Amino acid sequence: MPLDIPGARHIHSGKVRDLYDTEAGLLMVASDRISAFDFVLSPGIPDKGELLTRMSLWWFEQLEDIVPNHMISTDVPDAVRGRAVICEKLEMFPVECVVRGYLTGSGLIDYNATGEVCGVALPPGLVDGDRLPEPIFTPATKAEMGEHDENVSFDAVVDTIGLESASALRDLTQQVYARAEGIARERGIILADTKLEFGARADGTIVLADEVLTPDSSRFWPADEWQPGRTQPSYDKQFVRNWLLSPESGWDRASNTQPPDLPTDVVAKTRERYVQAYEQLTGLTF
Repeated sequence: MPLDIPGARHIHSGKVRDLYDTEAGLLMVASDRISAFDFVLSPGIPDKGELLTRMSLWWFEQLEDIVPNHMISTDVPDAVRGRAVICEKLEMFPVECVVRGYLTGSGLIDYNATGEVCGVALPPGLVDGDRLPEPIFTPATKAEMGEHDENVSFDAVVDTIGLESASALRDLTQQVYARAEGIARERGIILADTKLEFGARADGTIVLADEVLTPDSSRFWPADEWQPGRTQPSYDKQFVRNWLLSPESGWDRASNTQPPDLPTDVVAKTRERYVQAYEQLTGLTF
């Protein structure tokens, strides 16, 4: 349920974030909600909203020489302080800009079926967790609440937003990944893949928006435990996905029914991983 915030008009709620219109700009609030397999799960993860907000702010600083971002201010109402920002109102591109440096997740499923990911042919014989010869741009459609994002080809993005914009988004996504992957690797973390969102200002300037390089939008793996051919240990919500798919949860993904509540230990361990990712990447203490 969205909060009633004085001076702010609620305009949209996603799986994790709530958006409000204010005189200063868009108020974007990160909740403690967690989603997996397109379901919002219960209960939430304590401090998750603040962790995501802090991590995005840190990454925006690391990337500001590559692409401008939507940040205006962190001066927000007390009710959401620490987990919200004031940001620009942009015309958002209707595409999830995904880049993969390693093969896993939906990319692995597509590869096993076709030898390709989003129309990009890959070498034969790759297994779960393999590093790709070079990072690939694998965009997806933006899905409504309860719907599934769908991997699409670059040509499909061109058909939607035009060649110039599609090429610019692909290039910026690759540049952001290259910078972030290098930073993460220096800190003992593999950035397997990430999802970015971009918008345009009135003058056409492309701006990095929403969250960036958080455990919600990226796969982070401990570099010293990387071993292709298996599911990798992770700092992200893969821990929750693994529990949901385990016999312990009793949930059948094919049933398309609401998953069961997360056990206390799964919630605690997921929070622990988010904190570890934040602290190891940024060098800051939460």
